[in-house]
Amino acid sequence: MTDILLRGRVLTFHDEPLAGEASSETYTYIEDGALLIRNGKIVMMDDYSVLRTDAGRDAEVMDHRPHLIVPGFIDCHIHYPQMQVVGSYAGALLEWLNKYTFVEEQKFANQGHPERIASIFFDELIRHGTTTAAAYCTVHKASVQAFFTEAHKRNMRMIAGKVMMDRNAPPGLLDTPQSGYDDTKALIDEWHGQGRQLYAITPRFAPTSTPEQLEMSGALLREFPELHVQTHLGENLAEIAFVRELFPWSRDYTHVYEHYGLLGPKTLLGHCIHLTDAEIAAIAGSRSVAVFCPTSNLFIGSGLFDLDRLQKSNVRNAIATDIGGGTSYSMLRTLDEGYKILNIQGQRYHPLRSFYQATLGNARALSLEGVVGSFTPGAEADCVVLDARATSALRVRMETVETLIEELMLLQTMGDDRSVVEVYVAGKASKSALD
Repeated sequence: MTDILLRGRVLTFHDEPLAGEASSETYTYIEDGALLIRNGKIVMMDDYSVLRTDAGRDAEVMDHRPHLIVPGFIDCHIHYPQMQVVGSYAGALLEWLNKYTFVEEQKFANQGHPERIASIFFDELIRHGTTTAAAYCTVHKASVQAFFTEAHKRNMRMIAGKVMMDRNAPPGLLDTPQSGYDDTKALIDEWHGQGRQLYAITPRFAPTSTPEQLEMSGALLREFPELHVQTHLGENLAEIAFVRELFPWSRDYTHVYEHYGLLGPKTLLGHCIHLTDAEIAAIAGSRSVAVFCPTSNLFIGSGLFDLDRLQKSNVRNAIATDIGGGTSYSMLRTLDEGYKILNIQGQRYHPLRSFYQATLGNARALSLEGVVGSFTPGAEADCVVLDARATSALRVRMETVETLIEELMLLQTMGDDRSVVEVYVAGKASKSALD
């Protein structure tokens, strides 16, 4: 297969730049750099002049100067069935679920609907530069089939699972502990490890699962310990009170998941806003991941994610769009809102740190370091080409930008899908192919 050379200003991270500008050892930036890609994987990142010599004579050069090339963005919490409820008016989480989300998700029982939405969903991810995501499907097997079929066709690295819910939802969205187990196991057998696809055991959240279903979820994890688990935790005060009613024996919300063996280093806990010290200790001790969903938390009015508090207790964290409670598919817009939420609490979110989080940081949260999220040799060649002059407003602002850090801050503050020039999925240009 012909080698590919992507030329441009290249940026990748090696570690979290907690000290901001003083942390140059945590990343590599090359002004006239290149990526050598072979068979869909990164062979090397270096100066273009070096790689032009090392690459084969027939290597195809994709010259993206003066744009910035970074690893593909990673979204650690997103609901693909919720595309048509984004921006729905509601006062709080439980109202939003019952009035809009559960109504919308019932449509996925209709023939052809999951396939249509899955195709549109992946188009949107590509347009916004997201190449890997951890996604929720619906309770219907067909929704999972449609999701993975589309992801596999596009050769995208995805994590997803059938939502399991056996109470407190409309009849059209309920399974049973046994059917949820059986359907999930069949989908694991069919899709986990198929190409770049990974399966996540997905009990939606404690209010919609009986103890029997959560026990079955834990049984699945014991059978398939290599799998991810994804669910929701501590998003809304009314939700937390509801969990207390449903599980009166539990110490707290987190204890419910802990009791059923669902915490662990591949467990993704969406939101994690309203947590006690005991919950934080349990999450940290299990090495589970707290997922920050800023646009969703603001839109639904859930609360402010306290990153410093979690990091001081060594809680692993990630960041995500949470479509459709979230209001943008863009990780740039998500970083912008995350910056604001942290800033209002007196916490700094340096642009190097936020771009780290959207790439290598989220890859680490998904236990996929070395697979995606960086330009490490051997990593899958998912890349995003960014233009900080994509709009007239950006162009005039860029006239005063002098450093990479200023440019990253501008991209996350004013950038969106128009700033995403091209997206490479396993070395294949994918955004231009949408046109």
